[in-house]
Amino acid sequence: MSARPRSRVHLAVCLPAPATAAPPVGTGAESGARFRSRSRSEASSRSPVDFAAYERLARTAEAGHLDFLLLTEPAGLWPREHPGRGRDLDVVGRPEPLTALAALTGVTERLGLAATVDASFTEPYELARELATLDHLSAGRAAWHLTGTGDACDGGNFRRGGCPDPAERDRRAAELQRVAAELWDSWPSPDEPARPFAHRGRHFDIAGEFTVPRPPQGHPVLIQDGNTPRERESAAARADVVVTRHGTLEEARARYADVKRRSARHGRGPDDVRVMSGVGVVLGETVAEARERAAALRRREVSPLHAILTLERIWGTDLSSYDPEGPLPDIDPVPDPALPRGRAGRGDTVALAEKWRALSREKGLSIRETVIEAGRTPSFVGTPAAVAEELVRFVRNGAADGFVLVPDPAPGGLDEFVDRVVPLLQERGAFRTRYRGTTLRAHLGLPEPAQTR
Repeated sequence: MSARPRSRVHLAVCLPAPATAAPPVGTGAESGARFRSRSRSEASSRSPVDFAAYERLARTAEAGHLDFLLLTEPAGLWPREHPGRGRDLDVVGRPEPLTALAALTGVTERLGLAATVDASFTEPYELARELATLDHLSAGRAAWHLTGTGDACDGGNFRRGGCPDPAERDRRAAELQRVAAELWDSWPSPDEPARPFAHRGRHFDIAGEFTVPRPPQGHPVLIQDGNTPRERESAAARADVVVTRHGTLEEARARYADVKRRSARHGRGPDDVRVMSGVGVVLGETVAEARERAAALRRREVSPLHAILTLERIWGTDLSSYDPEGPLPDIDPVPDPALPRGRAGRGDTVALAEKWRALSREKGLSIRETVIEAGRTPSFVGTPAAVAEELVRFVRNGAADGFVLVPDPAPGGLDEFVDRVVPLLQERGAFRTRYRGTTLRAHLGLPEPAQTR
């Protein structure tokens, strides 16, 4: 079952890039670097925890009446076996998302505030308390992006060595979400006595009384990825927002319909879940200028060092002796458990390496050129009018309810989008001219969950 196509577009912004909008491997570090500075020299002289930059991005998003800001970060420390590479890739030094969002509650009034939560290592009581607190501080604007890690270094840093089995990781994530909801619902109404809480399951065994009042939204908005059938099945059962990889209109329509069908099988209505595509946006005065700018931005993002380190996350071995302007390695991947694998999942690195080698052979590309070509972020590239029209076309044709934007470069790219694209969407009647509610659920048109305990 698919929902009736909507004409209203939902919009959010992400920093760094989410898994659905970033290159197949990597961490979205490029977006973080651009967010803080337009130049590498300037970036190196500024702190990545500079709150003014986050404040600027949030204020810009709120001025544009966007639904939410998503901060997404890796869970673990960079492994000691590969010192310095976290800094080389610019993936270390950034603030913890929930703490940063708590600070942003003081400089925003309506913008939703979402943080990535790692399902593999987070404990439910701690998580439920943090999210309930954020929802209270923001008067009902909190959300969590539930993901699961596959990196051994994350497990080691949490004293749980090895990569979690995907099926077991999914079971833990489902139980984590269920227990968090039970904790939020266990808070009594004013005329009721305290409600003791007890849960004994496969992964969690906790009991007692929850210490934070039920969140203003009932439950903070739950965001999950939906790129694979397995992810879509999990998200359709419980997520409020499903973020998918952007593609052609037909590909997006198929994913959208699949999410809606799966959610219906779980007894949910078509308006109980929003499907949003992760996309980059690059604007220009002409289409040619926008394309040229997109190519230049991508080449600037992928330095020779970044290209080699990206390849190492597929090959799982030290490739520092290879020339980034030379051919790809002719050896097969031998995964190093200490190397984070990014989005090259367990067991598929050999196939991905062969795919990249085929691309390199077909187009005569060097290592760096291959990383640029293969890691191209799905994007809307064109004039503001053309981009606005495409956003509306996808929503009206049942391919998405909205988009999670990865602006190029942020925050300047978001300024440009808000100034030049949002007004065109508003003129078409496809986007709000003001916030009509106070909570994130109200922005997204989502129902508030009933208190079940």
